[in-house]
Amino acid sequence: MSFNLQVFLFYSLPIIFALLVSKLYFSSRKSHKNLPPSPPRLPLIGNLHQLGSSTHRVLQSMAQTYGPLMLLHFGTVPVIVASSADAAREITKTHDVIFSNRPFINIAHRLFYNSKDIGFAQYGEYWRQVKSIAVLHLLSNKRVQSFQQVREDEVAHLIKKIQESNESVIDLCELLISLTNNVISRVALGRTYEGMGVNYKNIPVRIGAMLGRFSVGSYIPWLAWVDRLTGLHREADQLAKEIDEFYEGVIEEHVNKKVTDVEGQDLVDILLDLQRDNSTGFVIERYTIKGIIMDLFGAGTETTFTNLEWAISELLKNPHAMKELQQEARKIGKGRLMIPEDDIDKMPYLKAVIKETLRLHVPVPLLIPHESTKDVNLLGYDIPSGTQVMINAWAIARDPSIWEQPDEFRPERFLNTPTDYKGFHFEFIPFGAGRRKCPGMGFAIAINELALANLVYKFEFALGEEGLDMTESDGVTAHRKYPILVTATPFLGDSM
Repeated sequence: MSFNLQVFLFYSLPIIFALLVSKLYFSSRKSHKNLPPSPPRLPLIGNLHQLGSSTHRVLQSMAQTYGPLMLLHFGTVPVIVASSADAAREITKTHDVIFSNRPFINIAHRLFYNSKDIGFAQYGEYWRQVKSIAVLHLLSNKRVQSFQQVREDEVAHLIKKIQESNESVIDLCELLISLTNNVISRVALGRTYEGMGVNYKNIPVRIGAMLGRFSVGSYIPWLAWVDRLTGLHREADQLAKEIDEFYEGVIEEHVNKKVTDVEGQDLVDILLDLQRDNSTGFVIERYTIKGIIMDLFGAGTETTFTNLEWAISELLKNPHAMKELQQEARKIGKGRLMIPEDDIDKMPYLKAVIKETLRLHVPVPLLIPHESTKDVNLLGYDIPSGTQVMINAWAIARDPSIWEQPDEFRPERFLNTPTDYKGFHFEFIPFGAGRRKCPGMGFAIAINELALANLVYKFEFALGEEGLDMTESDGVTAHRKYPILVTATPFLGDSM
């Protein structure tokens, strides 16, 4: 999220002065609550002027001054920022129920069917039902394993495309986006979709970029008209329309029982069966199906390929780690055409590389915001009901009091340790924790492990003259800003 102060002032300056007196009056009223430390703020806009690109880095810097639990004001919205493992534990475990709600986020509301997906839905019976459907029917370990052949087919296709480059320069990021798109499209939608009017391969990136746009109305409700004047509402609604038309076409194709290339049922088939049979006792509306699939396809694709591209980047940047992983892969591969998924559990260094990448490059650095539903005491501070809560998972994962040399890529730190990303070790929560943690983490990791293992097994990579710029992009998801341009030479010991 970034905030453009000049644009904001241009549209809202006349009304700022009209509200200034009342704002100062209410701000001056004494509170007897013990609130967390808070930096000075401006009238009306609060601390918004202090935010910019890479908000997680800005908030990490501020936390060094104001502490691991600080109070900011984004417009009229009080926002608690948690930057320590202890604070994350209190929010997602000790007081999990109180902090399980989602705040109103204007853009998400427009894109995700009035927040009827899993990620942005309000905490309550609807969310419990859709989360249960996803966990039990779509993302269980058994279901994830059932799509092993799809993952292996698409990784084999990726290898073939790289081999066909004949050692010319390739954009590895583009290939990784295609890989994750194809896997998730086939699993969730039944097949890959080309030529349907909307460029479905760009949907995940466009969603992430749109969610990263600043919405005045989300933080200063009486100035929501600014979002209309700047064209933000129009852009969000246009993207939502394109997405809805795409998913409507997918669902109609499934209703009409057209052939897919996935053996058995894909995830849309499963949702349609649940809707038809009413076996869950919960009425599944059309928008519910679209919202769930949008989470799996849209959000799942971007966060998955983000982890892959950062893993490759760090390995290229750290040749000793690349060599270590290649030796492990080639010992397991034994000259076969590719490493099958069944052998991945024999690769502890691979799993350590994935974890270390998730630590250094949390896909969604600030996670999705929470909101308190009751007054609560948090680490000795009084947090009022209705306070928005941001967990800076990126800052926690680089906390020098927890991690030795936190800014260095050292996969070895995850060898022979139980620390995992499943939400039980609060110093490492790339997928969140508690009730609102990401239910699709197992699905994403399965793709990442298989793809990375086979890339380093099959090829030696060399960077082009451009080198490797590690700059992050703007947006909710912190993926690479620039492509990875490499030449890929087949491994000489390969049976190919």
